Amino acid sequence: MTTAHSTSRRTLDPIDLAIAWDRLISITDEGAAALIRTSFSMLVREGFDLSVMVFDTRGRLIAQSRKCIPVFIGTAPVTMAHMLRRFPPQTLAPGDVIASNDPVIGTGHMFDLALMKPIFRGGRIVAYAMSITHLPDIGGMGFSAAATEIYHEGLRLPIWKLFAAGQRDETLIELIKLNVRVPEQVLGDIMASVSCLEVVDRQLGEFLSEAGLADVDDLAVSIIDQTEAAVRAALVAIPDGVYGNEVEVEAFGDIRRLVCRIDKRGSEAAIDFAGSGPCVLAGINVPLPYTRSMALYTLKCITAPRLPNNDGATVPISISAPVGCLLNAVPPAPSAGRHVIGHFIPPLIFGALAEVVPDRVMAGSGLIDFITLQGRRPDGSGMSTTFCAAGGFGALSDLDGQPTTPGSSNMGGMSAELFEPESGLVVERKSLRPDSGGAGAYRGGPGQEIVLRNDSGFPVSVFSMANRTQFPAQGFAGGQPGACREHLVNGETISPQGRHELAPGDRLTLREAGGAGFGSPDARPASKIRDDLRRGYATPEGVSHAYGPDWMRREA
Repeated sequence: MTTAHSTSRRTLDPIDLAIAWDRLISITDEGAAALIRTSFSMLVREGFDLSVMVFDTRGRLIAQSRKCIPVFIGTAPVTMAHMLRRFPPQTLAPGDVIASNDPVIGTGHMFDLALMKPIFRGGRIVAYAMSITHLPDIGGMGFSAAATEIYHEGLRLPIWKLFAAGQRDETLIELIKLNVRVPEQVLGDIMASVSCLEVVDRQLGEFLSEAGLADVDDLAVSIIDQTEAAVRAALVAIPDGVYGNEVEVEAFGDIRRLVCRIDKRGSEAAIDFAGSGPCVLAGINVPLPYTRSMALYTLKCITAPRLPNNDGATVPISISAPVGCLLNAVPPAPSAGRHVIGHFIPPLIFGALAEVVPDRVMAGSGLIDFITLQGRRPDGSGMSTTFCAAGGFGALSDLDGQPTTPGSSNMGGMSAELFEPESGLVVERKSLRPDSGGAGAYRGGPGQEIVLRNDSGFPVSVFSMANRTQFPAQGFAGGQPGACREHLVNGETISPQGRHELAPGDRLTLREAGGAGFGSPDARPASKIRDDLRRGYATPEGVSHAYGPDWMRREA
C-alpha cells in the first residue's frame, strides 16, 4: 500500500479551517477519552500521562489531544520519522500498528510506549494516528533513577509491527509478558492504546467523508502554515540578540550545571545547550528528543501559547546539545528518570529571556514528584505502581502561582481512593504546605505534604526521583524562591534520588517544593496577603518573615 496525495487541492476559508481544525482536535480528544477509560494503570487513568495525535501523510503532526502531555509535540514527530524509515508507507497495510519504546527516538525513557497506526481509505493512506502512554512496568529495575546503564532499565523494543494486517504478534506479546512484573496491567494498557487508535481511525474517516476531503493534507498545510506564521511573528517582536542562562541541578549525589544560549535572529531562534555538564551514572540523563521537546514547548509558551499544538510551532526553532552531555544522552547512559533534569529546561530558558519578555515568562515551579512503589498488595498479588504529586506553580508578571500544580508537565494528581487499593498503602494525610510558595508582588504557588503508610503487610521498595531538593525554584524581578522538596521515612530525611525499603507500618512523607514569586514582595497588597492566610497558603509567622512585620499597613 502506498501514500497518495489528492489530485485536486481544496482551499479552506478561515471559518472552514477553524471548524475542521477543532474537529481534528476533538477526534484526538475522543481517542484520549477511550484510552483513559480502558487503561489499567493509574498513571494513565488518573495522571493522564499520555498523548494522542494525528499526522498528515508526510508524517507531520497536525493535531494533539488537549488532555495529554504537551511536550510530546517535540518527541512524537521524531518517533514518527523513524517509524516511517523502518516501515516506509508502501510496506504498510490496513490493520498495521507499529510499536516502539526506544528512548533515543522517543520520549527519552523506555516506559513510554508509542503506537502508530496508518489510516487507510480507498486502499491508500490518508493520515497517521499515534498514541503514547506511560506503562506501569517494562521490567529491569522498574521506573527509577537507580540504574547505571540503560540495559538495567528494562525491555527496550525495536520499531516493530505489534499488529500486521490486523494480526497481533503473539511472540512479541509473550516476550513482554515474561519481562514485566504486572503483565495484566502492562498488556491491558497496550491494548487500550490500540483501541484508542481504532477510535481515531473510525472518527477521522467519518470526518473526511463529511468534509469531502480525500486526506488531511490540505488541512495540514493550512494548520501548519498558520501556526508557523504566528510563531515567526512573535519571534520577530523579540529583540534580536544572544541570551544565556545557567542553573545548577542535583544529580544523584553530585551537582551538574545546565547552560543554554539562545541566538534569536529575525523570525528564527537557535537554542544551544553547549556547556552543560556530562552524563552521570544514574537514570536522570536526558536524550536529545526530550531536551528538544522541553525547549520547543517553552518557546511555544512564549510565542503562541493559545494556538493548538502542531508541527508549525517547531519550524522556526532549532535545538542542539553536545553528544554525551546531560541533555544529549546516548546509550549506555540510563534515562528512566529523565524528567528529573529535563523539567529544568523551561525555567532555564525562561530565565534567559526574562529581561526581554518579562510578561511572557513564568517564575520557577516546584515541578512534579514521581515515586515508584514495588512489592505486594495485601492479598499477596504483585504490585508495581507510580505515585505522582505536584509542587507549586510559579508566579507570572500579573498572576499568582497556583497551589499544587505541576510546571513543565500537565499531569494529574493521584486519587487517594484509587491509589490505596492498587498499592496497599494508605494516604494518611494530604494537605497544603504553608509558606512554601515564594513571596512576591505575585506569590508562588504552595506545595503540599503527603504521608503514605505501608499497610500492605509486605515490604515495599520505594524509588525516589525527586528534584528541587537543593536548588529551589527561582523568582523574577525580585520575587523570592520557593521552598525545597523533602522526602522522609518515619521522620528521617532520605536521599531524594535513591532506593529505600518501607517495612509494614512505615510512613513515607513527601514535602513538595513551592513555586517562586514574581516582583518585589513590597508590592504585594495587604488584601492579598490576608487572602493567603485565609486560604492556608501562609502562616502569620511566614507572612511576617516574607513581607515584614508592618505588612498590614499597606494600601489595598
